[in-house]
Amino acid sequence: MFGEVYSELRRVTWPTREETTRLTIMVVAVSAVIGVFLGLVDMGFSRLVGVFIGD
Repeated sequence: MFGEVYSELRRVTWPTREETTRLTIMVVAVSAVIGVFLGLVDMGFSRLVGVFIGD
């Protein structure tokens, strides 16, 4: 079983260091943008609810 796993892992095309770095930066940037967007939406809804309950 482990021999098959090792054989499969040898056939995998692993990303280069540059690809890994670029994709990691992209994931962090997209996550930050989505986080800021969701934070702003949450803040907007909080203020809207505050208007309705007189806060």
